[in-house]
Amino acid sequence: MALGKQAKILTKGQVDSLTAFLLTRRHGIRDQTVFLLSVRAGLRAKEVANLRWAMVLTPEGEVGNAIHLTDNASKGRSGRVIPLNKQLRLNLVKLLEVAKQGRGFDFEKSYVITTERSAQTSPQAVVNMFKRWYNDVGLLGCSSHSGRRTFITNAARKISTVGGSLRDVQMLAGHASLAVTQRYIEGDSEARQKIVDLI
Repeated sequence: MALGKQAKILTKGQVDSLTAFLLTRRHGIRDQTVFLLSVRAGLRAKEVANLRWAMVLTPEGEVGNAIHLTDNASKGRSGRVIPLNKQLRLNLVKLLEVAKQGRGFDFEKSYVITTERSAQTSPQAVVNMFKRWYNDVGLLGCSSHSGRRTFITNAARKISTVGGSLRDVQMLAGHASLAVTQRYIEGDSEARQKIVDLI
């Protein structure tokens, strides 16, 4: 993806605003969870659509502490384990309660994101959801990839504070190459100014 064509990353204020806005919608918990899977776990639209409860639940049927994304739910061989953000985990707990009330719920086979008409949504439907939501709140230049870029950029900026490296961000993103991960990371002109002043 060329530099000028990349989806915009979201500020903290934009993430908070969209998170609150989505909760006001008819399927608020589901919609908010879709957004959080992107911005708090870095999932692609395809991965959101293909996420099954078996990848999220413990053997006891409770929401665990990580998403165990399989290769067949992802792009190529980019299956991975993604620790769950607290806010996202809470949403999944709420969504699980709703899912259990539906007919035909199966811990192994049921998908996390469903619609009124289907037991599974499509990647294109997820892309369309994001487009509609960003238009509704007036965020231009954002797409279904904005949350993923935001997740990767924020992880890259903070990973050294917890003793990690860009290799850890690469693993969270499910990229085969560190060079691909680096293309996702948004630069920060203010940080560049601060580091130059420290040299």
